[in-house]
Amino acid sequence: MDQRYRQMIANEFRNCVNNTIKRLQGEATYRPFHSALLSEEALFGSRFERSFSTSFGQRVIEEIARLVAFSNGASEAQRQKETFINLDNAYSVAISAHMQGLRNGRHSDWNTTIATLRAIPLSGTVTPIRIISDLWWQKDGINNYISLKTVKPNIDQTAVAKEDCLRLTLADPNCNTYFGLPYNPYGENKSDYAHTPPMGIFDFHHDPVVLIGKEMWDTIGGPGCYEELIDIARAVGVETKQSISRMLSGR
Repeated sequence: MDQRYRQMIANEFRNCVNNTIKRLQGEATYRPFHSALLSEEALFGSRFERSFSTSFGQRVIEEIARLVAFSNGASEAQRQKETFINLDNAYSVAISAHMQGLRNGRHSDWNTTIATLRAIPLSGTVTPIRIISDLWWQKDGINNYISLKTVKPNIDQTAVAKEDCLRLTLADPNCNTYFGLPYNPYGENKSDYAHTPPMGIFDFHHDPVVLIGKEMWDTIGGPGCYEELIDIARAVGVETKQSISRMLSGR
């Protein structure tokens, strides 16, 4: 990865931690039962992790993903990309029926679903649809869309993301659509993922559009991107861990 992008990504990591520290320093808290039962370190750790994870899982992940897309040769990349498509009404009806079937317990893998939808006779009547993608990038003339979620998404978030992936794929057969989780809290392998609520919507272990951890980052940023991001984070962590220690010690 080009040094320029490494530095920008390092700044995103650093600023996320430093901004969390500033928020907590200016946050008044009075929890007498917590204070009576828990150590100051435990109380701080709980507050810090919650505040950090909220920021990191939203804007920071999206921005780092945008930067790694550029580092891997994207000609354009944009967070919260607004896309308008015209979708045949027959597709819209079929997608709604498919999603309801999933909620009722009927399972279908991604490739079979797309093949089935593409075989549906079209009505000839289209409806404009607005779709917001967490990240869009274009490389070699191909549009890429990804819905970036927290590592334990709920079923409703996942369902909306799948509908968007289906709509985009049917409207633009040449595009790539993805559902991405920045890391796998259950292990390194995709097969380790074990958060069950959204699993009825996607096949998290086999659907090619579901990208988790290394697979997600390497898809956006090229082979080795995930390891490089971990390396950057570790380097920044030497500094940020010291800042957190100073805050805890009151210095």
